[in-house]
Amino acid sequence: MLFILSGGGTAGHINPALALAEELQARNHQVLFAGTPQGIEGVLVRDAGIEFHSFEASGFNRNHPASFFTAVSKTLSSTKKAGKWFDGVKPDCVVCFGGYVTMSLGRAAIKRNIPLVIHEQNSVMGLANKYLAKQATSIALTYKCSGNAIKQKGKIAITGNPVRKAVFAATRKAGRKYLGVPENALMLLVFGGSLGARHLNNAIVGLKDSLLAEKNLFVVQISGPNEYETVREALALSPQAEKRWLLFAYQNRMGDVLAAADVVVSRAGATSLAEISARRLPALLIPFPFATEDHQTTNAQAFVSEGAAFMVADDALEGESFRENLFRMLREGDLRQQMSDAQARFKTESASSLLADVVIDAAQAANNRYNSSS
Repeated sequence: MLFILSGGGTAGHINPALALAEELQARNHQVLFAGTPQGIEGVLVRDAGIEFHSFEASGFNRNHPASFFTAVSKTLSSTKKAGKWFDGVKPDCVVCFGGYVTMSLGRAAIKRNIPLVIHEQNSVMGLANKYLAKQATSIALTYKCSGNAIKQKGKIAITGNPVRKAVFAATRKAGRKYLGVPENALMLLVFGGSLGARHLNNAIVGLKDSLLAEKNLFVVQISGPNEYETVREALALSPQAEKRWLLFAYQNRMGDVLAAADVVVSRAGATSLAEISARRLPALLIPFPFATEDHQTTNAQAFVSEGAAFMVADDALEGESFRENLFRMLREGDLRQQMSDAQARFKTESASSLLADVVIDAAQAANNRYNSSS
């Protein structure tokens, strides 16, 4: 069967789609991808060896009313273009992961009675998915709570958030060799998402002396490209300290880096949490306070309620709770083990397979209906 996957805007929409693509291809199905011409999706999808098709899309700024008409115009034009594409390639199912571009792909699928599956990565459903959910064939969720407003509960499947195979395949030994971190050392990984997080970077820098005073602790900090020079200057590491505090602007080998870690400090974006869960890493989560409908806080609370993570609000980063929670995790091996065991309850390793089952079932059901009526 042929599946068309679509998502755009952030890696958080693309990485789960690529994880599903891996699973579908492993089951001998064909996969194509649709996204925007200028988005990160084009690079990530082509790097994965998947055929990419571009469609114009944009959001709108409420402070600039004219942008609404531009967004609508692009959506209508891309819906028409997607429909013509579908007529040629005849997909068995369209799967949308969020981002404005998916509104066009989803609308085109609905108009042609092509099965439409949406996947929501976060605890709060995004605008595009919320719009498409009303007419979707199936709705796959990471968190049950994101489907509270869905009236047709029978459409919902809780699949978790798929993670690419490279994250699972990475090993601690290989990761430590890549980073130059000794096997017997304790490693703290700090990252704020693909673009970094200034406030989180500053808070960690503020603990530099205390962290370096911990015997046999190595810190790996991924600052984000825009913050790298600022963080490097603020750290002002001595040549000796540089051996134990590894600063990166960006990492394209996150599977290896996560596999090497013992403790993580991170924002609470959907992909970050899925990868942390995949590696079963004890985590201290700092939700980004300006995320839509504060969904990162809701994301994090799901992990806290399971005992898999601590959470500290962004405005409390300079407070004692951030420091206390971090050093408890670094110093208490039993606590780290308990949190790691709790991470396993999210069953992230089965998310790609569960989502693949949902989309294949949707396609097969449609094919069966078509065959019985012809």
